[in-house]
Amino acid sequence: MPEEVRGLAAEREGARARKDFAAADALRHRIAELGFEVADSPQGPALRPLAQRPETMTRIPASTVRSLLHEPATFDVSVHWVHEGWTEDVLRALRAFRADEGDRKVQYVVADVTGTDPAAFGDGIEVLPLAEDTGWAQARNAGLRRSLGRIVLVVDGSVEPVGHVFGPLEEALADPTVGVCGPFGITSHDLRTFEESDGPEVDAIEGYLMAMRREVLGLAGLFGERFRWYRTADIEYSFRVKDQGLRAVIVDVPVTKHEHRMWTATSEADRDRWSKRNFNIFLDAFRGRTDLLVKRGTSGGTGA
Repeated sequence: MPEEVRGLAAEREGARARKDFAAADALRHRIAELGFEVADSPQGPALRPLAQRPETMTRIPASTVRSLLHEPATFDVSVHWVHEGWTEDVLRALRAFRADEGDRKVQYVVADVTGTDPAAFGDGIEVLPLAEDTGWAQARNAGLRRSLGRIVLVVDGSVEPVGHVFGPLEEALADPTVGVCGPFGITSHDLRTFEESDGPEVDAIEGYLMAMRREVLGLAGLFGERFRWYRTADIEYSFRVKDQGLRAVIVDVPVTKHEHRMWTATSEADRDRWSKRNFNIFLDAFRGRTDLLVKRGTSGGTGA
């Protein structure tokens, strides 16, 4: 074991003891860059070489991922990520969700578009190695088709639970009038501008964390695959859920929003161009559907 790796592992243990989990995650990433992983256990951390990804590992088209949505649910909850890089963010969220499992059976699914070694995500994670250049919605839908949980969570890597999340979401979704819920929501007066809202009822749940019953995927369908980038896909999907006569509601759950890596890694010019294109996709589908708004009329707001 290289001395540098041992030193970083010791430094990481110190960070964990101080409850500086951001520093511990960064150190885990540096250890991984040196070809090793840390396996935490009640007896302490163990270091082991990362499994090498075979050059022949097959990366599959998202459209070929077999759907399980017609099969009986065998988990209480399914939790989904699209991995476009920044593995440490997904690992941070995984640790937090697992700490909240209790007696629940939870399925974790990562739709990976980077070619990352599936072993990097740890044991008990279903990793879909998707073909290069898979769009965001295609990847998201490939993961969602694997859902075997009665409740389905669509999660962004920037979100980390810091308390009990599963219980409040399950309680909210026990109301059959609720179609989608989460901690962050927005409203509009005119379908052109959207602003943050405390709810409880909103026009759209933001994609940092969206929760729904599994059967909603059958009613509203999956995400629109014209969304190759993530922005506005959450608004369009929320409106499709509302178009089924269901509500979008805020559920106050304890989560931290960290840096949104894809946003900050994208140039301002691309962000503006792709955001405009995606918003036009939403308008193409719901132009004039003010009947779906919580509030009607005209008002200013922040551009979506």
